[in-house]
Amino acid sequence: MSIRDALARYIAIRRALGTQLREPAMTLGHFVDFLEREGAGFITADLTIQWAREHEHVQRATWARRLSMVRRFAAWLHAFDPRTEVPPKRLFNARHRRNKPYIFTDEEIGRLMVEASRLPSPKGLRALTHATLIGLLASCGLRPGEALALDIGDVDLHNGILAVRLTKFGKSRLVPIDDSTRAALAHYAGRRNELYPPTHAFLVSERGARLRGHAVRRTFAKVSCGVGLRAPTGSWRIGRGPRLQDMRHTFATRKLVEWYGAGLDVTRELPKLSTYLGHVDVSHTYWYIEAVPELLRLATERMSKGGAQ
Repeated sequence: MSIRDALARYIAIRRALGTQLREPAMTLGHFVDFLEREGAGFITADLTIQWAREHEHVQRATWARRLSMVRRFAAWLHAFDPRTEVPPKRLFNARHRRNKPYIFTDEEIGRLMVEASRLPSPKGLRALTHATLIGLLASCGLRPGEALALDIGDVDLHNGILAVRLTKFGKSRLVPIDDSTRAALAHYAGRRNELYPPTHAFLVSERGARLRGHAVRRTFAKVSCGVGLRAPTGSWRIGRGPRLQDMRHTFATRKLVEWYGAGLDVTRELPKLSTYLGHVDVSHTYWYIEAVPELLRLATERMSKGGAQ
């Protein structure tokens, strides 16, 4: 069995167990391309390290992430091919740290949507798709991958409900949307259907295909540069700055600030937000309180008032 055939089998097994494996599948495909260029018949630790460090101007955490994907694949493959070497753990000594969230203002979200609507787009669909995606993430707090995975049948425009299926940690949930979001999605669906016969994906590219995560992230980075939220790098790198994921952080943070401002007991309300966001544990939702200074201040004030009563 060739390494490429083994990879196809590995991905099929992982997906059958409920893991979507979108990014790892693409990354491991690049790794196998590298091995084939090197003429390697099996995985070695040295080749894996060489590939993981191929892009020397990225953070060590990126090297570690690439290496971890290969480690899992190599550990599985070793059972079938003993020549396979499993790279050691913690080779790059990079600890994973959650990025501090960027909280967008309404004005910034508006500028991002306007800039996205100006993207080069012969049929106009690319520009409309990316502007719609930004608005959807800002209004619903979906994970970017959840929005890209939506099928036409998952979007109930009559009742204003999104069916988010088997996402992170294998959970599914129903997400209600407000009337303005429903109207925007209906407008998008109408334009999409004028250009292409309905397929599976709700959000599609200029060619009518489902959007790819890496391409969407790169486009969003370019849009962010266009409105001054990222500094242009002048190279293939997209630099550092606000990410699409921060739309989700913004949604969650605003909801918490709204609750604090209304004098609600956030501890009791938090499980509702946790369920809406699809968190497996409410502690993941508590992270927003710790990560955003304003929320931490509001929480502290709330606790102080409670202790004084």
